[in-house]
Amino acid sequence: MTHENAITVSDLSVEYPAHGASASCVALRGVSLRVEPGEVLGLLGETGSGKSTLARILAGREVAVRSGEVAPRITGGDATVRGYSLRRLRKRQRASLTFHVGFLEQDAGARLPSTFTVSEIIAAPIFERDRHYSQRAAGERVATILDAVHLPLGLLSKYPYELSSGQRQRVAIAQALVLGPSILIADEPTATIDATVRDSVVDLILQLQASREFAAIVISHDLAVLRKVTTSVAVLQHGRLVGFGPIDELLRSPEHPYVVGLAAALNPRQASLNPRRAQAGAGA
Repeated sequence: MTHENAITVSDLSVEYPAHGASASCVALRGVSLRVEPGEVLGLLGETGSGKSTLARILAGREVAVRSGEVAPRITGGDATVRGYSLRRLRKRQRASLTFHVGFLEQDAGARLPSTFTVSEIIAAPIFERDRHYSQRAAGERVATILDAVHLPLGLLSKYPYELSSGQRQRVAIAQALVLGPSILIADEPTATIDATVRDSVVDLILQLQASREFAAIVISHDLAVLRKVTTSVAVLQHGRLVGFGPIDELLRSPEHPYVVGLAAALNPRQASLNPRRAQAGAGA
């Protein structure tokens, strides 16, 4: 199977079905974008814009995983990841897809299971794939990825509550990468991290992507983070794509009012030279 694009999203619409007293909710409306092999695409938008829904869909994790949770479903268009159509994905294909797509969910560091050691947490995806996998081989793989995320081997026997927020996030990143995926989807990788270690986590993702050459989508509401870690961004607002392209070009010549406001927030001096456009963006 060849993969000209790691990810291709074509006129994708997604909704959350009605559940109990809640009506159905459209989360994505006609979104189209693509990610080339080895490319890092930033996904930017405010809370409720559809970023996390798109992340779960593309990572093959749109099934409900928590009690009372409603899973999103594709209602229009399609998305293709590593050649697999997500709209027509079979169970066996999903298992293959999730092997090749690492997923760092929102608040991943804070969600680490408190009763498992760092070693057990990182190794979990290995044994979910093959419960008969060699313990020794798994241990070597875990040690290798722990070193790659710049954590000492002495942490392997520790529990999440014994770690700092930055260390927990690195453990979550290690877990997402332990199977050696060709694609990483990271949802708000710096949102719950102390500001003093935020840059180091961003730098870590950059280093890992360069050394392991995976494609990546990094979702964030923080434009400064995306500017550092990506070259191109897709901007979502109310489930619609309102901007797509190289980040500096998009911010230099924004067209949609929401993107105008983002550009003004990042570069207030430029906004002061063009106050009418900045005010239009702020009111979007």
